[in-house]
Amino acid sequence: MSEGYVLWFTGLSGAGKSTVAGLVEAELRRRGAPVESLDGDEVRTSMSKGLGFSREDRDTNVLRIGLVAQLLSRHGVGVITAAISPYADTRAKVRAMTTNFTEVFVDAPLQTCIDRDVKGLYAKALAGEIGDFTGISDPYEPPTDPELHLHTDRERPEESTERVIAYLEQRGWLPAGSAPPAHG
Repeated sequence: MSEGYVLWFTGLSGAGKSTVAGLVEAELRRRGAPVESLDGDEVRTSMSKGLGFSREDRDTNVLRIGLVAQLLSRHGVGVITAAISPYADTRAKVRAMTTNFTEVFVDAPLQTCIDRDVKGLYAKALAGEIGDFTGISDPYEPPTDPELHLHTDRERPEESTERVIAYLEQRGWLPAGSAPPAHG
């Protein structure tokens, strides 16, 4: 069985977490690698339905994602998460409980995230219509020493994706330049 791992994409809303995570997932699937994706927004509407945005609820959501990542990664699956996960201590708890945890800081300046916001959430948060909004009225604690630091204001999504794939290859978790298995 191949070695499992967790790619934990963290960053502000609008930084590009889901975009890059989706491209990485597509490339891993193209290569035939065992992979599962846990998107923070999707988990929040299913496994964490009913949770709000207090610190306790955010931590509960992140730890639930971490538990699923733990179960999958210990069985040889590559797990990709895209969740704001704003608190460093909660990300550290997930790191301690999972296999081959890799923190991927998807970094873009707040103004870039605001400019990219197609849902209008930042505008509502800035107008006081949404409380506890990460980066505006609630803190985001950026990683101090992530394994990967993507600058999505300066890199195209494809460039960020290539950096993540190269990291997986360097770690030996993905064969270099591997292609899908032949069916015959």
